[in-house]
Amino acid sequence: MRLAPYLALLRRNPAFARLYAAQLVSFAGDWFATVALLGLALELTGSDAAASFVLVLQVGPFFVASPIAGVLADRLDRRRLMVAADMARAVVALGFLLARDPSTLWIALVATAGVSALSAFFEPTSSAALPNLVDDEDLPTANVLLGSAWGTMLAVGAALGGLVAATLGRDAAFALDAASFAVSALLIIGIRRSFGGAVAGSAVDRDSGGFRESLRETWTLARGSRRISALLLAKTTFGVGTGVIFLLAVFGSRVFGAGDVGIGILFAARGLGALIGPFLARTLVGLDDRGLIVGIGASFVGFVCAYLLLPLAPTIAVAAVLVFLGHLGGGAQWMLSSLGLQRAVPDAIRGRVFSADYALVTLAVAVSTLVAGAVASAAGPASALYALMVPAGLAAVAWLIWTRPLRHAERATLDP
Repeated sequence: MRLAPYLALLRRNPAFARLYAAQLVSFAGDWFATVALLGLALELTGSDAAASFVLVLQVGPFFVASPIAGVLADRLDRRRLMVAADMARAVVALGFLLARDPSTLWIALVATAGVSALSAFFEPTSSAALPNLVDDEDLPTANVLLGSAWGTMLAVGAALGGLVAATLGRDAAFALDAASFAVSALLIIGIRRSFGGAVAGSAVDRDSGGFRESLRETWTLARGSRRISALLLAKTTFGVGTGVIFLLAVFGSRVFGAGDVGIGILFAARGLGALIGPFLARTLVGLDDRGLIVGIGASFVGFVCAYLLLPLAPTIAVAAVLVFLGHLGGGAQWMLSSLGLQRAVPDAIRGRVFSADYALVTLAVAVSTLVAGAVASAAGPASALYALMVPAGLAAVAWLIWTRPLRHAERATLDP
């Protein structure tokens, strides 16, 4: 893997470098808080289902807010929208510090829901703005870097978050999470290049229709293109099995008896896979249209196979390797599907499309996590994992069948 192109992009494009740094900082804070919250919920309630509810609250409100956020991302200045979301998240995240015992755990849950809802105004907007912050030829490189940023900070933030929670206490992890959003806002304020949206759109684009019309436009665009609909369904297909993320907390804390440190180890392995996955995908399948579809399909297969073996792991070290292998695919498919949508969707509607993309995957993750928590409480974590991987495998097969004409069309184009 050659690092020179990535370093060169960061040096010559300060706007993208600031966005990249902002993502790194806020992602790190997220994972500090997640590890501490999962440990807190398991300790105060002793319930797998209650702990899974923490992860549901990290995605459910995101789904509810996404349609509104998508409209605003195309109608307002995207930079200001992202800064406002960051500053609001910094304030809400301070609520985690008020959860001291079972009777006040609800405060942390409300804060989790608030941060999730506000994130819906930040993450899709960032993805929609990216093509406006880099030149066309740099868009693949920028996507690989941003795709790996989440994994980088999951690996670092989860590992350090577990250590901080175990040594300095969970309050330290929560305070760092709130500070990370404020730092992210300051970095984005300094970006002077246009983020697109209302600034780039025409008067017709900005004024046509309302909320329902925006959803209709997104649906019409997806229905008219098999490629766009396949890319929109990629993250959601992966999300069908993503309830296993909650089970990492159960395996790390209870099955392997390692507490918050165990949660941090498995989440860090997940992050390391998500970090390397985008770089590996670029090397193995490329970033042309056919490479995107092939890479996403291969990612699904790797994810399902690795997690089917997880209950057989004799030690947490072996489990960490399997989690790492599974999330090579997770990081790859996220980057590949995002790049494909950025190429295919016009800027005037890109915010709404990415909000729909994120909304679909968060809904899938929320349902998957609820299933994981319920089955784990009733039948144990291994049974819960298998209960998720079967539908995840079926969803992957359905996606592969749906995209078969795209792969054949690309072959026909490439054959002499």
